Amino acid sequence: MNNFNSIYNFVSGPLVWLAFIVFIGGSIYRIWNLISLVNKKEKYIYTFMSLKYSLRSIMHWITPFATVNWRKRPVMTIITFVFHAGLVIMPFFVSAHVIMFHNAWGFSWGSLPESFTDAVTLLVIIACVIFLLRRLVLREVKFLTDASDYGILLMAAAPFITGFMAYHNIWNYHFWIILHILSGEIMLVAIPFTRLSHMLYAVFTRSYIGSEFGKVRHARDW
Repeated sequence: MNNFNSIYNFVSGPLVWLAFIVFIGGSIYRIWNLISLVNKKEKYIYTFMSLKYSLRSIMHWITPFATVNWRKRPVMTIITFVFHAGLVIMPFFVSAHVIMFHNAWGFSWGSLPESFTDAVTLLVIIACVIFLLRRLVLREVKFLTDASDYGILLMAAAPFITGFMAYHNIWNYHFWIILHILSGEIMLVAIPFTRLSHMLYAVFTRSYIGSEFGKVRHARDW
């Protein structure tokens, strides 16, 4: 028990702070690097950037079935939105996470009912399994898949699987809770430095595409 307490205090204390520092620092660097690259090589982009068309594009692409591509694949659309909603909601609104933030920073906010977050966790895990099968079975997707894709999928799924196992006290709670915290920290640190960085770039990408289509081509990008 003493060993568990020591490890738990370390991974839920100093290691959390380190993960957030790397995440924030890495994110600032990647965004600054993107803006610097645009200023250096593609400054003309600013001539047609539009808040109106940027917001129009973003709102359509974050609304289920608001785009042609979303409507063409309704099942995958639902799975994709459930998966991404889980990634955004769960870290901040699970009761245990809210308590952790309060202990670390001294303030907190409301949490979602545990039955709801448990259901969302299970749905995200199911979505990850579907994404895996899709990469293994569909030829056109399998052709474009490499080892890093499986690694990123595992990285995204691990916090949910370990959290589910720990919450339901399956086999060994101490093992799963330590692994849950570590997997969450690994994912946080990886965001700025892997393809997970699309979380950071999505707003910029959609703003660019929406502005080009709306202001230059006078067409929809959805």
